[in-house]
Amino acid sequence: MTVEDLLLSVSEGLKKPLTKEDILSNEINVSHLKRIDKVFNKGLHYYLDPKSPEVSKDASIFFRKNKFGTELNIGAKKIVNQFEEFKISLSAISKLAEINIDRSLPVFSVKDDPKAVAIKIRKELYPDFNPIPKEFLRALISKLAEKNILVFEFVETWNKKEKANIDGFFLAPNVIVLKRQQSSFRREIFTLIHELGHYLLNEEEIEELDISNFANNKLSAIERWCNDFAYYFLAGDYNKAFEQIDKADETNDYHFELIENISKHTHLSQIALFTKLLFQKKISQNNYNTIKTDFDEQYRLRQEEEKKQRELDKLQGIQKGGSTPKPINSPLLISTIQTAFYEGVINEYDVCKALNISPDKLEKYLQ
Repeated sequence: MTVEDLLLSVSEGLKKPLTKEDILSNEINVSHLKRIDKVFNKGLHYYLDPKSPEVSKDASIFFRKNKFGTELNIGAKKIVNQFEEFKISLSAISKLAEINIDRSLPVFSVKDDPKAVAIKIRKELYPDFNPIPKEFLRALISKLAEKNILVFEFVETWNKKEKANIDGFFLAPNVIVLKRQQSSFRREIFTLIHELGHYLLNEEEIEELDISNFANNKLSAIERWCNDFAYYFLAGDYNKAFEQIDKADETNDYHFELIENISKHTHLSQIALFTKLLFQKKISQNNYNTIKTDFDEQYRLRQEEEKKQRELDKLQGIQKGGSTPKPINSPLLISTIQTAFYEGVINEYDVCKALNISPDKLEKYLQ
């Protein structure tokens, strides 16, 4: 972040913008410091610490890597920093409580066949299939927990100013973070398995995943590998039926019925499957564009209909539960926090904070 970027953020709403002298002098006005803290969310005590901030590879992915698959906005950087700090804190708690979270899966290379790796890893990590996408996602998170892989979700409220322009990221050695896709759990499922691919390659990344990139020949070898791994992991035996498609056009109704069936039984979205066909040159670009436009329009109409229904309910005085969605907690996180509490490493307040629960729910987790 440049000084100019920071000045732009801290001067928002002011008639007279702040200058470099206002924020880079030996003494800073408290009101200016409060504006700075709204950007970094560290608490005023952080700036009073005479010790310089730690610049080390252990402290942040931004010191380990300087280029990412997406040009990250400030919202994304803050989310990544939040989970990087939480990862370090959790690692310390695990050591103090003598909890083993060592890696149990091998490290692979982009030279390894992603299909073969997917078939192998699928045997260890694929849960019983659940037709409800959110419940299938929950089961996947639990399966990964069994292999000491921590999965977190972050939820962004509709009114958040700086929305993160990312879908997920992998932080070494064992943390995967996903953006909650409340209206598209299939996208979140794909993101999870894509990031699992990064974990298997032990290659950190922060990214916004665009399904249409399935057909992008300019992707790096790592991104192509993770996409292929995610497809084969989720497709399983349904890949055989998919591979039998020779071409998709109006003469065979674009195989809509087969694509819909595969999607229903794998949680690969229909547009992801059509994009795979485009990459395999089994559907023309024009036909693909028509199908994608139709899917986009259907999604827009659904969103519009839901908005109208909410407005109608409001006029009729119907109160709908509008609480912010709760992230799915990994069983590995829960068991780590429980053990740390029983060992006296953390207190009840720390448990509530780590699990994002209210004190009245504490008993449920500490029975």
